[in-house]
Amino acid sequence: MSRDHAQCAETPFLELLARGASADAYEQPVLLARAEGGPAERIDALERAKHLALRVRSELEGRRRREAELSALFETAHDLAGLRDLDAVLRAIVQRARSLLGTDVTYLSLNDPDRGDTYMRVTEGSVAARFQQLRLGMGEGLGGLVAQTARPYVTDDYFKDARFQHTGTIDAGVRDEGLVAILGVPLMLGHHVIGVLFAADRRARVFEREQIALLGSFAALAAAAIDTANLLAETRSVLAGLERANEIIRDRSAVIERASDVHDRLAELVLRGGGVHDVAAAVSQVLDGAVEFTEAAAAPEYALEASRADGHVVRHKDDWIAAVAAGDELFGALVLRGHPGLDPVDQLTLERAAMVTSLLLLARRSAAEAEQRVRGELLDDLLDARDRDPRLLNDRARRLHADLSAAHVVLVARVDATAADADQEADARRRLWAAASHLAATRHGLAAARDGGTVLLLPLADGDKDGDGATGLARRTARHLGRAVHESVTVGASAPVRDLAARPDAVAAAYTEAGRCLDALHLLGRCGDGAAAEDFGFLGLLLSGDQNVAGFVDRTIGQVVAYDERRGTELVRTLDAYFACGMSPARTKEALHVHVNTVAQRLERVGRLLGEDWQSPDHALEIQLALRLHRLSAPARH
Repeated sequence: MSRDHAQCAETPFLELLARGASADAYEQPVLLARAEGGPAERIDALERAKHLALRVRSELEGRRRREAELSALFETAHDLAGLRDLDAVLRAIVQRARSLLGTDVTYLSLNDPDRGDTYMRVTEGSVAARFQQLRLGMGEGLGGLVAQTARPYVTDDYFKDARFQHTGTIDAGVRDEGLVAILGVPLMLGHHVIGVLFAADRRARVFEREQIALLGSFAALAAAAIDTANLLAETRSVLAGLERANEIIRDRSAVIERASDVHDRLAELVLRGGGVHDVAAAVSQVLDGAVEFTEAAAAPEYALEASRADGHVVRHKDDWIAAVAAGDELFGALVLRGHPGLDPVDQLTLERAAMVTSLLLLARRSAAEAEQRVRGELLDDLLDARDRDPRLLNDRARRLHADLSAAHVVLVARVDATAADADQEADARRRLWAAASHLAATRHGLAAARDGGTVLLLPLADGDKDGDGATGLARRTARHLGRAVHESVTVGASAPVRDLAARPDAVAAAYTEAGRCLDALHLLGRCGDGAAAEDFGFLGLLLSGDQNVAGFVDRTIGQVVAYDERRGTELVRTLDAYFACGMSPARTKEALHVHVNTVAQRLERVGRLLGEDWQSPDHALEIQLALRLHRLSAPARH
């Protein structure tokens, strides 16, 4: 084909591209050439030029569409930057989403935490009043599926889709609006779904991946707009409170000086990273009274809850209580002692101090959580990584104010109560880990979550070394953690270990020993207690170190265990019941629900296996110990 033919073939399509003709118009040059009986070479050239031109047209349309999308997103972001009216921004978002996706309807729903449902906030293109006024229960409809999974969902035919819960109210509203195909994307604030942005058509339609992503971008901007509006509302609320305070201050010049003084002091405290007690001391000087921070459990319950509910100080006898809270979380209270008469502005000063205290506690907790993770990682390395450089381990410990060269005790703690479900059990473990991490930080130790419980590495204080040692530390830890999590907590402890960085094997061995002590406490029914291996006498010798527990059990009752395993009998169970019943065959047969002759026959078989003196005091003691160790080691064999 000559170059002239190719150029002639391209010319009409270039003109079509120039004037933005529809896709159907590109067939005309080819059809005209065939109608005129043009040569096959020219018709082929036109076909090739047509396909090339359509590709160029498609690319141009895609670029124009992306430019329009980016322009709309930019305009929306610009609206958000100058946010004054949240409804106006949300309306602009749904309007632009409808225009770019080319849908019949777009709408945005928000969750209402107070009423526990979802409601329509903004609609565009809707014609049905009932649809515009829908309030939906949580988890209902396509929006409920989006909210539950925090992922976009699309349905080509709403009424035939069984993936989500249909209700009469929702279906009636959708039917009034005549919707068929619906796409919903979540509005996210952090990890929480606060609403859903929808695009819908009154006919069957397949939404492209790019369209889903575009609607998701609009949803992100909508969530940002809502978050910004909430922050502005909170700011206005705080400013309104400050304005009310200023009105009072203007009438009281002396109070102005005190308020200014406390403001300067609190600001300085925040800037230099002061603590809760620093805030209390500063407010004490300004108010000329004794102010102290009190844990929630130690504050008067009624006054504390009243202050938390309305955000103001509450009088309790001759004291004033200001709740220290953030959202739904209650940290404690600032208490002004022995001050029955308190100026309204001084009350506001105490309230501000409580607010600053809550901010300091939140900031301190964030830092503490980061430190807890670092402490847990160091303890994990001590327990698992035996080829770590001791110098690096010591450096990491010093940054956490821990001294690995000092004598330490490894403690294994576990909540005793059985949770109703997996979520409650996980929550109990998290609370135990948090309490243990706090204890480790205050004692210059380490803590980590491990094997369904929590392991601590605490230094043995000078008083402990000469006193009750690891046992006392285990008992105090069990009581402390139990009070912190409001559950029974059992703690097993190792013997003291030293030079941990240079001897990582000692940490792992101590952890094993502490775990055995914990299992022994549970086996002996001492839940909620703490103990070390030294507390168990001869049992403690077997629990600690590398003692051959399995060999002792095998030598003492191995023949009985083997007999049960070969014959499927219950001699071990019968022995357990016999000793538990005070070596009384009559009570044993009641416990086992068998005939007394059966008990006698089984005990006779035991005598043949263990020897005629098996019921002598010394031999019986060893057998009972072996039975307990056998039960203690049974889970490990499974």
